[in-house]
Amino acid sequence: QVQLVESGGGLVQPGGSLRLSCAGSGSVFGFANMGWYRQAPGKPRELVARFTSGGNINYADPVKGRFTISRDNAKNTVDLQMNSLKPEDTAVYYCNGVILGRTYWGQGTLVTVSS
Repeated sequence: QVQLVESGGGLVQPGGSLRLSCAGSGSVFGFANMGWYRQAPGKPRELVARFTSGGNINYADPVKGRFTISRDNAKNTVDLQMNSLKPEDTAVYYCNGVILGRTYWGQGTLVTVSS
């Protein structure tokens, strides 16, 4: 069974840091276009950062300069280092990846930024 599993969410104070990790498994093929999305209460899911098919990285404007995405193709993992966190970063964060044209999502991990 193909799956993506996130970890690393939690409660952090404004200005703090968190690192999210996502591990993919269940396929002999590697995940393409791995990335992170988030969904805040009452809002649609939105892109945070992702790798493109050309190997470039897209960051959403609100996280540029604060978040860094990285991946290990051999391990099928993608991480998101989040610094200088703000209350508006509070959301459920989802990992995403594509295998043979099919998109897979993790179950999500909650990040709460609050004092």
